Amino acid sequence: MPTTITKLAHVIAHPGRGKNLLFVRLETADGLHGWGECYTQSDRDTQIAAHLDQLERYVVGWDARQIKQFTDAAYNDFAARRGAMDYYSAISGLEQAMWDLAGKRAGVPVHELLGGRVRDRIRVYANGWARRENHEALAESAQAMVERGFTAMKFDPVPGPWRTLISRQDEEEAVRRVAVVREAVGPDVEILVEMHRRLAPMQAIRIGKAIEPYRPFWFEEPVLAENIPALAEVKREVPIPIVTGEELYTKFEFREVFEQRAADILNPDVCNVGGILELKEIAAMAEPYFVAMSPHNYNSTTVGLAATLHASATMPNFLITEYFVNLEDFGREVAVTPFEMADGYIEVPTTPGLGIDLDPEALARFPYQQFPPREIARTEGP
Repeated sequence: MPTTITKLAHVIAHPGRGKNLLFVRLETADGLHGWGECYTQSDRDTQIAAHLDQLERYVVGWDARQIKQFTDAAYNDFAARRGAMDYYSAISGLEQAMWDLAGKRAGVPVHELLGGRVRDRIRVYANGWARRENHEALAESAQAMVERGFTAMKFDPVPGPWRTLISRQDEEEAVRRVAVVREAVGPDVEILVEMHRRLAPMQAIRIGKAIEPYRPFWFEEPVLAENIPALAEVKREVPIPIVTGEELYTKFEFREVFEQRAADILNPDVCNVGGILELKEIAAMAEPYFVAMSPHNYNSTTVGLAATLHASATMPNFLITEYFVNLEDFGREVAVTPFEMADGYIEVPTTPGLGIDLDPEALARFPYQQFPPREIARTEGP
């Protein structure tokens, strides 16, 4: 059968900064290939590649057209109905590669197979830009993003390691940093404030109320994502749109967010939530609750971004998505035809499949890098 998957390969590449990135490539009997990207974290990359190695015996011989059946069967038979970030990251990359194959075989972009696009370009916000040495450096790096044409930017203003309870001094410094960025970019650029799930509700509420005069576009993941009642508590008290989702996997983990009206905006990541179709289905669940979608995209500016663009193009409730400027140079090196950002937007791809291809020889110039020894920060009282 020409659509049978004959080979699974993966590449871990270090872009020169930040984390290692993980790409997966599937080949079929008719000579087509499809790319996907798996979400990674620093120190959590080879574990996801190991999942791909173990999934190979499930994938090779599979009909690449049966995308939904594969993700369902893998959860039941490979994962034994036990999900986790590493598993869903691996599945997401494989699922994207199957959609890339489907689009190439049909001769159309993936979004046409998902019901068609409702917009021609996708608004993006800058991340990975913030220099934190001092307030002056932070202001300069924010201004640089405005000069590049971004109309929105995100950063985490809280100093120190990620701990649930922080000092009053760190709270006040976080507020000062938001003020610094607002003064640097002026009133018309959106500031997206990220908390990385690190705070107790009492501190999230204090910070949220204190930064409200600086008109943040949103307040992202103020508390642990799994504690939906705590998130709902913050939402009731903070007069800023609340975001959650990058650490929730599949539609099943979002159900309670809707039921408790715990967030205004969701940011699932196409590279760990279960893939393109899972992201689209979560967006459909969000619509009747008047919840907006802003997909997370802490991945490369190549395959992961492409998958996000296609899914976002089909969502009536899409708001904005993420673009990591510190990974942009790597994307230009390894992509055959890189995406271009202009005036805060990226055009929706119109070529067959995901609309992106990677150069294996270029990827080989960015080999995997092991991170150096690191001391775990000790927990101290606030």
